[in-house]
Amino acid sequence: MRQCMDSDNLHRRLKKIIGQVQAIDRMIDEDIPCEDILAQINAAKSALHKAGQVVLEGHIKHCVRDGLEHGDPDLTIAKFTKAVERFANMN
Repeated sequence: MRQCMDSDNLHRRLKKIIGQVQAIDRMIDEDIPCEDILAQINAAKSALHKAGQVVLEGHIKHCVRDGLEHGDPDLTIAKFTKAVERFANMN
């Protein structure tokens, strides 16, 4: 479903997240205080959530629109519901 999302934007975001996670890993070896590590984990989690928003937005703008206009509306709504449920469970 690569055509459904802004893949360049998503790749950029994921590379930054990878860098954040690698920095968190280094912080553990550098004996950084726990609250600072937790702050960085929260930042990475927020960045992943935003990446999920980008994917969901692309799904709505392309897959859902196309499915409603040219496909099976009931199946499209079922798939959209499943996508929203998966996104909502990203805690």
